[in-house]
Amino acid sequence: MPDNKYYDILGVARDASETDIKKAYRKLAIKYHPDKNQDPAAVDKFKEITVAYEVLTDSEKRGIYDKYGEEGLQQNGGGPGFSPDDIFSQFFGGGGFGGGFGGFGGRGGRRERKGEPLQHVLKVSLEDLYKGKISKLALQKNSKCQECDGKGANSKSADAIKKCDDCHGNGIKVQLRSIGPGMVQKLQTQCPTCKGEGNIIREKDRCVKCKGNKTVQEKKTLEVNIDKGMKHAQKIVFSEEGDYESPDIVPGDVIVVLQQKEHPVFTREGDDLVMDHKITLLEALTGFTFYIQHLDGRVLVVKSKPSEILKPGDIKCIYNEGMPGYKRPFEKGRLFIRFDVQFPANGSITPENAKLLEKILPKPKQTPKPVSHDGIDEEVELHAFDPNSKQGHSHSHSRASYDEDDDEGGHPQGVSCAQQ
Repeated sequence: MPDNKYYDILGVARDASETDIKKAYRKLAIKYHPDKNQDPAAVDKFKEITVAYEVLTDSEKRGIYDKYGEEGLQQNGGGPGFSPDDIFSQFFGGGGFGGGFGGFGGRGGRRERKGEPLQHVLKVSLEDLYKGKISKLALQKNSKCQECDGKGANSKSADAIKKCDDCHGNGIKVQLRSIGPGMVQKLQTQCPTCKGEGNIIREKDRCVKCKGNKTVQEKKTLEVNIDKGMKHAQKIVFSEEGDYESPDIVPGDVIVVLQQKEHPVFTREGDDLVMDHKITLLEALTGFTFYIQHLDGRVLVVKSKPSEILKPGDIKCIYNEGMPGYKRPFEKGRLFIRFDVQFPANGSITPENAKLLEKILPKPKQTPKPVSHDGIDEEVELHAFDPNSKQGHSHSHSRASYDEDDDEGGHPQGVSCAQQ
């Protein structure tokens, strides 16, 4: 009899999808979580559902459990360390589940061949990663023909499928080629008669549905459960949902890779969010109130502290308003706000207003004037800096001065000395 203990703990069917398992776990976790239910029986129950959830949401562990049960898990790498108490301590004490099931490499016998995985990129918004979402992924894949159970023949005749005579059932043909005196090269090629399968199905016995190909094309829709706190490039694996090739090869996995789209307001850094906000010089000096539309639709009201002055580039932090942690949705990161102070445009402050500002703002520190060595003060003019211009832009002014000197003293402008 198959071991259904973990399925019964979560209250799901044996063929339940990962989405169904996660929904069942969330419902039970809320009910029995130690923070909300201090009953010792509830704590033990929470340990059980945590272990069941960890096994059934891991494709490799679930495969071992389905085949060999709880005892198979222990024999394939879990050992004495595979216990609810250890899982519970890892869940709440840090370190994650990664180390508790380290050795599930084998399958308790001959390792089955597995097909190549199929990878799909799923674009998601930052809102999806913040709130969580279920997306649907439509696949066109080769599935085992149910009509003939993947054999390619629907006849019950004993000789409907027979061994290929050309390759003797090996699927390959060996050819010997002479490459020199006493030297022979051995070549192996796929048998063209059976196309490398080793068996031949008689034409009259071929399956009507799959035409002897053993597979049929079908459309399948997968529900991709995007959990809160998932990140860019994170992978979601659907075990053995890839193409079916033959009875000897287990279908490969379908791997969904999340690709986060750029957000117009927030930038994500781990579990933290970062945003930029512009304020006027008046707001920087006297205070401000502004509003943030968060990723879940809430509106945050942000006010500066009384008498607080902000400088350009100042960064402030709001705790617990960042991204939710993956598998820790109630623990959130921080929201950082970088302030950009916008100064008034040139000419917008009149001399009258400047005098008012002089009364309010601190007086500038007076610096003593140095003594000029020749007693002459030279007044200069400030210009806007253009990073694209070259330093030679001042050369024309200097050159003009030299030209004036030349006009006064000696050679007329534009006339050069003749060669003797």
